[in-house]
Amino acid sequence: MYAFAQDEQSVPEKAYLFPHFYWNGDSGMHLAWSRDGFTWELLKDGESFLHPEVGESKLIRDPSVTKGPDGTYHMVWTDSWGSKTIGYASTKDFVHWSEQKTIPVMTHEPDAQNSWAPEIYWDSSEQNFLILWSTTIPGTFPESALSNRRPTRNHRIYVTTTEDFENFTPTRLYYDGGFNVIDAILAEDGDDWLMFVKHEQLSPTTEKNIRLVRAKTSHGPFSAPSPAITGDYWSEGPSPFKIDDYWYVYFDKHMLNKYGAVRSKDLENWEDVSDLLHFPKDVRHGCFIEVDRSILEPLLAL
Repeated sequence: MYAFAQDEQSVPEKAYLFPHFYWNGDSGMHLAWSRDGFTWELLKDGESFLHPEVGESKLIRDPSVTKGPDGTYHMVWTDSWGSKTIGYASTKDFVHWSEQKTIPVMTHEPDAQNSWAPEIYWDSSEQNFLILWSTTIPGTFPESALSNRRPTRNHRIYVTTTEDFENFTPTRLYYDGGFNVIDAILAEDGDDWLMFVKHEQLSPTTEKNIRLVRAKTSHGPFSAPSPAITGDYWSEGPSPFKIDDYWYVYFDKHMLNKYGAVRSKDLENWEDVSDLLHFPKDVRHGCFIEVDRSILEPLLAL
């Protein structure tokens, strides 16, 4: 593990932050922190660090954060249940934020039903930011049109890229694995790219689980999906990270209102380690980022 301070009361050199939301997302983005990635404590007594101001419904759901090359943290989020935009803001310290704005990722599609669970990733190989999200466009992908209780929800993953959050490449289809899919998130494994996704199928067989697909570049082509790496409970919102020899994937057991985790050394054989986790009550779909002491100390003082 990371070389944390020996004194449990001192501020470690490196730690994790967990941006997350509660219930419908009305209260905004909240933060928890951890020394080891397993035991989490709320910051600022659980108060919101960013209240939603933009979007059709003014929500902050499914926050995703990445650190840019200049040290700025960029966050995107679901701003509404049924909008064609996603929310965006940036910060250097998680206390002071830029003006919030919406990114019109699907406004060019008149029939787009939603823009869900965006994920942002700094792609050092391309020197730009990748933003992924899931959208349903009725009439597309008929092979999985009846896979959900609501036929209007038949998602695929879409993408845009940006260097400055002012100019964006045209939205395009990013991943179609032949099934209803949401919650795509990227991770780098040496020279390879990993993408964890939620199989969103309800019928004819119920899936609602996390799968892994691989690629040699950040834009594919992607492999066939792995078997489910999570258990029988419905799971969503995967968050992958690596500690020592293990890949961990944390996920939201949303039907049980709790968090779970699996881990693997080879990305093929997965072990459930949910019993190792200690999360604050009621946290929902967040992301995991590593920060250093200069970021953490001021947050702990709030």
